[in-house]
Amino acid sequence: MRPDHDAAPHLPADDAATLASIPDCEQIDLLLPDMNGLLRGKRVTRDALDKVYRDGVCLPMSLIATDITGNTVEETGLGYDIGDEDRICRPVPGSLRPVPWSPRPAAQLLLSMEDAQGGMFEANPREVLKRVLERYAARGLKPVVAVELEFYLFDQRMDDAGRPRTSINPATGQRNTSTQVYYMEDLNDYRGFTDAVAAACRAQRIPADTAVAEYAPGQFEINLKHRDDALLACDDAIYLKRAIKAAAQQQGLMASFMAKPFAQQAGSGMHIHASVLDADGRNIFASPQSAPADALKHAIGGLQCSDQDCLLLFAPHANSYRRFVLNAFVPLNDVWGYNNRTVAMRIPHSDEANTRIEHRIAGADANIYLVTAAVLAGMLHGIEQGFDPGPPITGNAYDQTEIRTPFWREAIAAFMGSEFIREQFGTSFQHIYGQQKLKEMHSFYTEVTDLEYAWYLRSV
Repeated sequence: MRPDHDAAPHLPADDAATLASIPDCEQIDLLLPDMNGLLRGKRVTRDALDKVYRDGVCLPMSLIATDITGNTVEETGLGYDIGDEDRICRPVPGSLRPVPWSPRPAAQLLLSMEDAQGGMFEANPREVLKRVLERYAARGLKPVVAVELEFYLFDQRMDDAGRPRTSINPATGQRNTSTQVYYMEDLNDYRGFTDAVAAACRAQRIPADTAVAEYAPGQFEINLKHRDDALLACDDAIYLKRAIKAAAQQQGLMASFMAKPFAQQAGSGMHIHASVLDADGRNIFASPQSAPADALKHAIGGLQCSDQDCLLLFAPHANSYRRFVLNAFVPLNDVWGYNNRTVAMRIPHSDEANTRIEHRIAGADANIYLVTAAVLAGMLHGIEQGFDPGPPITGNAYDQTEIRTPFWREAIAAFMGSEFIREQFGTSFQHIYGQQKLKEMHSFYTEVTDLEYAWYLRSV
């Protein structure tokens, strides 16, 4: 039976229409993206949905900053110090979408967490981005954003050592071992997977428009169309990641957005394409390559000045730093250039009206809201301060710049001591996120790895 508006009076019109389009909807997944980008929350029945819109739903405040293993990070102050209090989480209007891969009619809905005073919790990643966008709006500006995500498709079964294995090609029956970048046969062979993702995107109104085979066996990229609402662009990407993982599972595969699953193969990145519209809807970056707009140069200069402070947002995990290796199309610099994949800030080939920055530093393992917030905050900072990025690089930037090899410990220290982070994102977010990552680092380095046994057990 289809619900009518009287049965769910507290749903916004768009969400009520979506619910009505899902015959016999039985359950709704309530999703709260945490600081690592993992989706936490609850599953409720259809009958409980109107109450969720009316009263919200209670979730522990500590969920926002649980570590990557799901444990509370007491150093954030959100655990025992406050009695592990619940906070009200409210639906994000317009975010109700069907879940086409569910065996029973189902939907999903994004949540946003409140603070103790009933305002929005400022350390919630979606709220961090929203505050950056408010600063743009105060200047009569609006960012336009598109997200590109790279990922691997693995065999669902690990090898005997618990390591991932490349997937078995559905067409050939052979395990993938070769690299064929942008190879159309790979897309054809994995049509079952890509068709399932495309169907999920249509059902969920996710504006995905391009799929390519990437640089490693079983590595793919799916791109989203640009939006002039950065929050919706990130919501799309959150839902796309979930759809990719679900489609892979249905095909007997496992999708992973881990930054560097194989030492000798390409890592997976998250590229943010961004431009800025003025109050009249004109792209303030629009300009020919021979005479780049001042706003474009200033925005790039701001990204250069903030990239080390924000590196922990772009590379949040221990594995993230294995991606930064030479000659792997990963930025080891802070330079810029036109149509050049060896730089950190690339200006893709386009007509003048669509001039934009492609920010290439972040890994696919990062939180999409936080990466976008960092990119947009850096751009606005540069526009306000009029920073000069220097001339664009032509040719191989690896040969023309000092190579940077970032480390997790240094990125955490830079983030926690950054005045830029404090001013742009607030002391609460800086403390909570910094402590979360510090705890993860300490936990990571207490483990004894197989490599340590191989190197040291008999030899020292």
